[in-house]
Amino acid sequence: MAKMKKAVTMADIANKLDVSIVTISKALSGQKGVSNEMRGKIIALAREMGYRMPGGCVSGDETNGFRVGVLVPEGVLANYDSFYWRLYQAISEKAISRNCFAGYENLTADMVNSGGLPRMLADQMVDGLILVGRPKAGYTEMLKKKTHLPVVYLDFYENDSDIDCFISDNFYGTYLLTEYLIKKGHRQIAFLGTLYETQSITDRYLGFLKALMEHGMNIPENYIIQDRPIGGGTRDLYKKYRLPSPMPSAFVCNCDVAAVNLICELEAMGKKVPNDVSVVGFDHYPTKYSGYLGITTYEADLGALAAQALHSLIRQMKGETFTKGIHIVEGKLIEKESVCFRNKS
Repeated sequence: MAKMKKAVTMADIANKLDVSIVTISKALSGQKGVSNEMRGKIIALAREMGYRMPGGCVSGDETNGFRVGVLVPEGVLANYDSFYWRLYQAISEKAISRNCFAGYENLTADMVNSGGLPRMLADQMVDGLILVGRPKAGYTEMLKKKTHLPVVYLDFYENDSDIDCFISDNFYGTYLLTEYLIKKGHRQIAFLGTLYETQSITDRYLGFLKALMEHGMNIPENYIIQDRPIGGGTRDLYKKYRLPSPMPSAFVCNCDVAAVNLICELEAMGKKVPNDVSVVGFDHYPTKYSGYLGITTYEADLGALAAQALHSLIRQMKGETFTKGIHIVEGKLIEKESVCFRNKS
């Protein structure tokens, strides 16, 4: 079988002419900022090399057929329908609507530990990058030094003014969930999530803590319950949690998958949800269990996260100049059957 020829990218053309991808993009799209001589060279070389824009795009289209790489560290994925997989699907759909193509690749643990490049970057297959979920410390710095591609961070952030970051409203969303429980009369509330394991869990815990503090409530040490091993990153769907005694009247879970696991464990102990114990989650993530018990949760707006991240990346690939920073995308509280009123007495 003949070996499939690698698709030509803007990066390939840029390397041949020793210019930036932004210059290539502007030339092929008819934008200003490129001399007529250089534009002619770029167009001629693009034709010679067989460069084709995805989705049938031609010069002058809004987004010029950019190839977008989506990288996800394998440590945040699991062998079930992943939240990040759904986020990638949202990115892919938004990319198609913008006449772009989004390709997906896992960042393996070996790759991150060794500082290796994913294939889509090593083979210069993409024009820009969306990194979904934070890899281990230092890897993002290595990517910036080795690739020089436009990049956006999704579902995590770093203190880097040169990178646009887009995250769910983890802090305020969990604050709202905790306030909701308090208004329902709950005063003994535990938090389920391994602190500091991810930025999202930590931010959600801080929102939970703020609500408690505003009501003069304390949280005992044994009311903070790990849902995954420290340093492991991957949630164990069959983990038995170390639940406190006496049992809290409610749990704030860092995500819906952890909430489902908790509900199953509570029911195995003979506890009824929500009559004995109330439970809230985060993400509004569909699960098999929630087919007969809806989980009160905070819905992350995947469509808005994907659209805003992609829009920022396209602006960068088109060579636009704008102020970058951390962008918080609001969601909404979804009220279902996993919470009931608790008599304050």
